[in-house]
Amino acid sequence: MEKSADNKHKGTSLKSILGGDILATDFFRRQFKLLVLIIICIIFYIHNRYVIQQQQIEIDLLKKELTDIKYDALTRSSELMERSRQSRIEEYISSKESDLQTSTNPPYLIE
Repeated sequence: MEKSADNKHKGTSLKSILGGDILATDFFRRQFKLLVLIIICIIFYIHNRYVIQQQQIEIDLLKKELTDIKYDALTRSSELMERSRQSRIEEYISSKESDLQTSTNPPYLIE
């Protein structure tokens, strides 16, 4: 009886915890598979969270890049519309001293 009381006290001392003797107790031997499963789940959870954070950072960067590209496309589209207006084309042709002239007859459909 004295020996079992001594083992209980020995299993919970700081020296047995730091020395690793606590891992050799009957409780840890019986629950070894459960403890390994819990540790694997914790590692998986931490890894999964890290991957999701990295993906979220990448998504935010891609959204910002997409917005910049949309604004750039809109700017280029408006510049193209401005340059392709008839008045701008006529002005450009007259500045180059070309023989081209604006037609006085309206366009018609050939059938």
